[in-house]
Amino acid sequence: MAGASPPPSPMPFLLYENETSEYCIVLPPKVNSAGIWENETSPSVIFSYSLPLLELQVVLTFVITHVIYTIVRPLGITLFASQMFAGITMSPMVKLESVRSIFFNEELSIEVIDTVAVFGFTLFLFLTGVKMDMKLALRTTKRSVGIGVVSLLSSILVGAAINETFKQPNETEQVKTERLIGTVIEALTSFSVIACLLAELKILNTELGRLALTSAAVGDLSTMFLVHVMSLSRNFTASPLLVIERVVIMFCFITLIIFVFRPLMHWVIKRTPDGGPVADVYITATMMVAFGCAVFTHWTDRSPLIGAFLFGLAVPDGPPLGSALIDKFECFINAFFLSIYVIASTLRANFGNMLSDPSTVKFFTFAFSMTFLAKLIPCCIGSFFNFMPFRDSLAFGLIMSSKGIVQLSHYSTFRDNKVLSETVFTAMVIAILVNATIIPILVRFLYDPDSRKYAAYEQRNLMHLKPDAELRILACVHTSYNVPAMINLLDLTCPTRESPNVVYVIHLIALMARNSPVFIAHHNHEFSTTSTRSFENIIPFYQYEGNRWGLVTVNAFTVITPRKLMHEDICTMALDKQTSLIILPFHRKWSIDGSLEEENNVVRNLNCTVLDQAPCSVGILIDRGRRQKPMKPSSPSSYSIGMLFLGGKDDREALTLAKRMAQDPRVKLTVTRLIAYQDCSNVVDWDTVLDTEMLKDVKQNNGVLGNWCDITYVEEMLHCGSQTIKLVRSIANDYDLIIVGRHYGVESVLLAGLSEWSEFPELGIVGDLFASTDLNSKVSVLVVQQQIVKM
Repeated sequence: MAGASPPPSPMPFLLYENETSEYCIVLPPKVNSAGIWENETSPSVIFSYSLPLLELQVVLTFVITHVIYTIVRPLGITLFASQMFAGITMSPMVKLESVRSIFFNEELSIEVIDTVAVFGFTLFLFLTGVKMDMKLALRTTKRSVGIGVVSLLSSILVGAAINETFKQPNETEQVKTERLIGTVIEALTSFSVIACLLAELKILNTELGRLALTSAAVGDLSTMFLVHVMSLSRNFTASPLLVIERVVIMFCFITLIIFVFRPLMHWVIKRTPDGGPVADVYITATMMVAFGCAVFTHWTDRSPLIGAFLFGLAVPDGPPLGSALIDKFECFINAFFLSIYVIASTLRANFGNMLSDPSTVKFFTFAFSMTFLAKLIPCCIGSFFNFMPFRDSLAFGLIMSSKGIVQLSHYSTFRDNKVLSETVFTAMVIAILVNATIIPILVRFLYDPDSRKYAAYEQRNLMHLKPDAELRILACVHTSYNVPAMINLLDLTCPTRESPNVVYVIHLIALMARNSPVFIAHHNHEFSTTSTRSFENIIPFYQYEGNRWGLVTVNAFTVITPRKLMHEDICTMALDKQTSLIILPFHRKWSIDGSLEEENNVVRNLNCTVLDQAPCSVGILIDRGRRQKPMKPSSPSSYSIGMLFLGGKDDREALTLAKRMAQDPRVKLTVTRLIAYQDCSNVVDWDTVLDTEMLKDVKQNNGVLGNWCDITYVEEMLHCGSQTIKLVRSIANDYDLIIVGRHYGVESVLLAGLSEWSEFPELGIVGDLFASTDLNSKVSVLVVQQQIVKM
């Protein structure tokens, strides 16, 4: 049975074009055999049936792929690269007539292996659309937009320059097309490729991974827009009416997806019980619509991949529908269909004849290297100048320059349509294999996910918060004892119309008598058997939200997780919600009479871990049993706050919070600066300059912070650590709340000798003095540590 391919389209080098080929097949098709006993003299006759042939192909690809993956996985090589290695390994085997008939059966190869491979790849792109959060691309930062667009344009411009430089007067149209295809595809940024790489490297939820995803989403959408503009503009001169017809059809198709299918899917979500699974009929209907969209775009002379991908973008991400589709199909598609697709594509390459055209190999080697550097360098520079460490910037640039199954699919499509020669296609396959092999190894070497899992590249602290930006706080509670003091502290942070508060409350419960952790989002009305007990600690925060007249937004969660993993939930949420401050309760519990009642070392270990790994500033709230005094709205200066300032970044962060609290007319703030006698010399360092600048408006009290601010500035000249202890004891009962910095890395003569007696290093020396059982006071204390930027 011979197959005839129609002439290539006028613009064969444009991506996402549709190409149709006609083949003669036998009807009715031979699907199921009668078994190996159908022909005892020639049992191999069963492979003339499509189903047994497909089963044999699947077994061979699965076994060879996973044997290779088991061998090379310790070296850091990904599954995709292993699948390509499997295709290369099988390439010599295919030269054997018996094996070649399995994968390139003239009657069945097009019907079976290619159909299954394309079907699976269509599903893969549909799920990629489901996982791609459009809000991620539309609400991304300027940094991500700049990196995504510049990395795309720079590599395209470099590729175009290389094509012009190496252009020959007698160059054939085939060579021009091949070179243009190679440089354009190498310049593309694929969201699905980068997402798969990040997932395999287990850095998807890190700050580096999030930046790569947002930049890739911008780059992918920009690529799609740019390619369609190129396609329409080049075809417009030949047939304007055809272009207009395509634009109208695509506009109607997108409108149908947004205003018909997406509302229907939201209707399905509303009909799904809270926490319950989506009905199978809705899952099936969603998949059928996805296939229908693929067929529709194929019918309109576009690639069927576009229809499935666009419909995937319209599926509401997350639970219940989006997560149900991912849970049901992702593993099967990645393990079954993609393996077949990658190996079938790699088998088309002829590595034996690759050097038959040295000039072509040299050109593409140079072009691929230059376009790779043209994408790598802008990504590294853009991220490095946005306060990212050099190693992380280099890892980020490598991730953004990675190639994978999407690029392979483009090359395979052009090879099947006879747009690319065998030599060029082989060179492109090798380029993808080298890229997919080396980049994951280098990224693992440059970026350690364990030590930098929660590292943030932006200044997420109070000092760098813009005056008109909302203050995002993550408040953690363990028991009902923590709730009143936490709400009282939140009430002191002075939310305004210009700078409202967004409070994320986590009720942490140790995992006991369960096998799996539980995450409950109370603002989404999620409930479980533990909700009733947890909600008693959550209700007061919602009451606090209602009493603040729209100035405070509360989102409450309950997390039931092992004690050793609680810090991961806290840090992950702080990273997700981009909070500026985490507030943790101290591990000691005092009774109303001021005596020590309980001490929880599990909570203490949790606090220490969060202090080390938090992606933002952290405060530890010490509640010594003082009955929380309600602040009267009509009573000015009814709440007294003291702030001890010794100097350093933690004290400056604490002073920033104290200044914000002082903007509340109900608060009276006293800032006491402790000065060592020897500091009266003329020696000035950078920290001293910053300290002086921070204290300038406090000293002058000239209305910069607000005309209603009640602020008192006091300087105390001390000689040694013993005088510091006396001062702490003398002022402990003068205030309702005392704020101090943890003094991370700050040394002073005023603290000399006190560290040897410190009981709780996580509080710093001054904070430890206020938490001591020797202190006869009920004052509440907040110890603040500024965000630690890990370089």
